[in-house]
Amino acid sequence: MVQTAEQPSESGQALRAVSGHAQVHHSVRESESLTFPTTEEETRAAVAQARTVVVKVGSSSLTNSTGHLDPDRLRKLVTALAQARLMGARLLLVSSGAIAAGFGPLGFDSRPADVASQQAAASVGQGLLMEHYESAFAAYGLQAGQILLTAEDTMRPTQYRNARRTLDRMLELGVVPIVNENDALASNEIRFGDNDRLSALVTNMVRADALVLLTDVDALYTVPPSQPGSRKIPFVSDVLEAMGQVSVGGSTSGLGTGGMVTKMDAARVAAISGIPSILTSAPNAGPALMGDPVGTAFAPVKQRGSSKRLWIRFASEPRGRLVVDGGAARAISGGRASLLAAGVLAVEGDFSANDPVWIDDEAGRHLAKGLSAFDAEEIPQLLGRKSGQVRRLLGKQYAHPLVHRDNLVLV
Repeated sequence: MVQTAEQPSESGQALRAVSGHAQVHHSVRESESLTFPTTEEETRAAVAQARTVVVKVGSSSLTNSTGHLDPDRLRKLVTALAQARLMGARLLLVSSGAIAAGFGPLGFDSRPADVASQQAAASVGQGLLMEHYESAFAAYGLQAGQILLTAEDTMRPTQYRNARRTLDRMLELGVVPIVNENDALASNEIRFGDNDRLSALVTNMVRADALVLLTDVDALYTVPPSQPGSRKIPFVSDVLEAMGQVSVGGSTSGLGTGGMVTKMDAARVAAISGIPSILTSAPNAGPALMGDPVGTAFAPVKQRGSSKRLWIRFASEPRGRLVVDGGAARAISGGRASLLAAGVLAVEGDFSANDPVWIDDEAGRHLAKGLSAFDAEEIPQLLGRKSGQVRRLLGKQYAHPLVHRDNLVLV
């Protein structure tokens, strides 16, 4: 894809009104020879030039007012995606719509409230959804393939690696993966609940270069667009700051489960992961992918981290916790410090070596997440001991950090 649009002149003024000038100069990415995007023009250009792009579309963008799947809306979306794909971009589509597409054919007047009916609707609707996607992409000579994920698939390292390997291979073969939560099996106890977060996690999973979030609102606004004084925000340089300065609401369509809150959170995950993103309406999908000034562009706020560290931070589910003293808490919070046994006061939970754990201070506040180097049952004998003491008493195989800095991320 190529950049085709000029930056709108009012973007700088809108940025100052919402998120100030919290822009930081970053070094050049050696592997890509690109500067870290900090301006609206650079951010939109990064999306337009992205080699791998994740696009997320919500239920309300694919269905009509009665809750049925709208084939015309779906075909228009596929047309925009196919054009980008045929120009060389590798595309993954995270698509909601299975439950919304299925409850109409099953005779429900609206989205069912009980889990069993939702799962039944999803089992019917997912097939309808994929039938339309496969037909629409085939019109452009493109093959689509279905991937259904559960929250467990992103939390557990083995499932995570399997999903990543499958998606990578599909992209290598030129297939457009259609990703959705496995609503037919997911329960309310452990699920994404919306595909916004799933899209951000998939973006990290495949190390995509950009994320495009499509909804029924054309951009982020200072307050919901229906309220007086609402102003469109074309660019956000620091989504962490912006999240505290705009008023957003939940889903109002009755067809989906998310809202602007979950989309802002997805943009936050992308920004912290070093990934630019665009938030706009589904009809603007093509212009957004081409770098045109539509919707809201979110700049990254950090350089890209390793796949392992991104998984630890955003997808892993801690199995226990290590409670640290004040000195260890300060060292951990300072960044790039390993957690040594001498600074650990207590261990809780039942976990094995390489399982994720919380690192908490004495007040119970989460400081970091990391991968434990030991089984939970091995750690009590190490608590409070310096490395030299551990080596003399237990042997050199125990004289290493409980959590190495390369396997630790601050939260």
